Amino acid sequence: MLFAVHFEVKTKTRFRLRNLQPESLEGFHKSPPQSLFLPLSLSSVGIITSEMLASSVISSTNQALASLMDIWDGLGIKEDMRLRRIEEVKKHIEELFNRMIHEEREMKDRIEKSILFCRKELKSLCHDLSVEEYKIDESMTMLQIERDLRLRLELLTKQKNERMEELRMLQEKDQELCSDLCVTPYYIPSGCIPSLAQIKELKEHITVQTEEKRKRLQVFSTLRAEIRQCLDEIGRQPENSLEQDAVCEDEEAFFLTPENIKALSVLKAQLEIKREDLLSILNTVKEKVNSLWDLLKVAQEERTACQKVSGSSISEELRMLESELARLDELKMANLKQVILNIRQELNSYWDKCFYTLEQRKQFTAFYSDDFTEDLLSQHDEEVVKMKMLYDKCQIILDAVAKWETSWTQFVILEKKAMDPNRFSNRGGTLLKEEKERAKLQKLLSKLEEDLKSRIDLWEAEQGCPFLIKGNKFMDYVASQWDMLKQQKEREKQDRTQKKEETTPFKTPIKRPAGLCSQGTPSSKNRKLNGTTNSTMSRTNITHSSGSQTGKVPLATIKEEISKKSSKEAIFNSTINENL
Repeated sequence: MLFAVHFEVKTKTRFRLRNLQPESLEGFHKSPPQSLFLPLSLSSVGIITSEMLASSVISSTNQALASLMDIWDGLGIKEDMRLRRIEEVKKHIEELFNRMIHEEREMKDRIEKSILFCRKELKSLCHDLSVEEYKIDESMTMLQIERDLRLRLELLTKQKNERMEELRMLQEKDQELCSDLCVTPYYIPSGCIPSLAQIKELKEHITVQTEEKRKRLQVFSTLRAEIRQCLDEIGRQPENSLEQDAVCEDEEAFFLTPENIKALSVLKAQLEIKREDLLSILNTVKEKVNSLWDLLKVAQEERTACQKVSGSSISEELRMLESELARLDELKMANLKQVILNIRQELNSYWDKCFYTLEQRKQFTAFYSDDFTEDLLSQHDEEVVKMKMLYDKCQIILDAVAKWETSWTQFVILEKKAMDPNRFSNRGGTLLKEEKERAKLQKLLSKLEEDLKSRIDLWEAEQGCPFLIKGNKFMDYVASQWDMLKQQKEREKQDRTQKKEETTPFKTPIKRPAGLCSQGTPSSKNRKLNGTTNSTMSRTNITHSSGSQTGKVPLATIKEEISKKSSKEAIFNSTINENL
């Protein structure tokens, strides 16, 4: 009796061995294992379908049962025992198929759960990564969908991990920069995945903070170097924590906040003020030392030796100069008379520079005292300081006045030469050169007078007091000098005329033939020129006399008259010199 087992087979049914993974089932129907319920005759077939595979399983089962029947027949096993054995076979086959069905159903459930999980995770990742949500191709099978979703999930998870790692590194760098600058780091909520825009903004923020740190570090380095230099120059060690941080070698130990940078700027300004104060005191002490050196006639070798032993800082140099000043003060007190006499020489120099009159000088009565005491020395020191301050305040004007005085002296010398009767014996064009030099000096004097007048007017407006030269206002002094020169020339002219009248005897005029002229007698041309000159000078004198009767002659009129007279006399003298 044959035992037949029937299987219900559906189209495209897929079978799976135990422990096979879901991904290994894809394409199972295309290349299944040939050892699975396949006889040798079917394993050689090129293309195997699920129907063929199912039929081969039924055929193999029937053949196996037929073989069992033959064995049992040969053994003589009775029907009831055969039934029990066939029941066992049926039981084993049913258990096998039930187990396989259970495993396949579990696999299907896992795939469905995997698809749901992947969809959920993909949706969340697409939202977190700010990418477009992944769309599934509905024409694909469940295994293809699961595989596609799983691969996509792996790709987005990798992008997430890479972005989170990049965020971690950027945040560490940003935190370090912001800690140095004491500013708030770029905020990204913790636990969330940053978008590409946030990563870009974070990078830009780091770039800005890096540049800001570079600028602040540069400012800090400059301030630190200047503060160190100031401390070295004034010879002082850092006293407080700010100064210690400012000169510290470790730049990272100093917080580059705007407040700290501002504090360093204030510290630098304070140290510079301290340095300037020390320099001012140092210069004052130097001036005193130099003044005492000059007063005490200290040898140049001793001065040079003291100047060479200068300290490495301002404070040290100041201490050395103060020590030298104390030594010189002691020496000065031991040589009061000589020191006071030297100070008087210095006073005379300042009085001369300031054009002091004798009356102004006599106002300082201590100058003429012979009681050489410390009080007298103190009075002389005060007077020297006063005159020095006066000279420093008016130095530009006083130097210009001194230049005018020098030019005036030269001009007066040339004027005297022009009135000298012996000048005709000097040949070689000297008279013409002197006339040019005199005209040049006269122009220079006029220019200096105008410049000084404007400067003095401005000075008097600022100071609220008159500017005096030899006890007079400058323009009054200039006018008096020109008037004195004019009067001197008039006196000299009158003296020469009177002397000539006294020494020349009266002679009866003798007629001479026309055209005859002795060698020693001036020609009619010269007499005419001389007469013209004399008449012109007479008219000028008349004009001056009439002007002096009416009142004071203006400075411009005096200068014009002197200039005209000098020019005419020079022309007349040069003509006579040529005829001679």
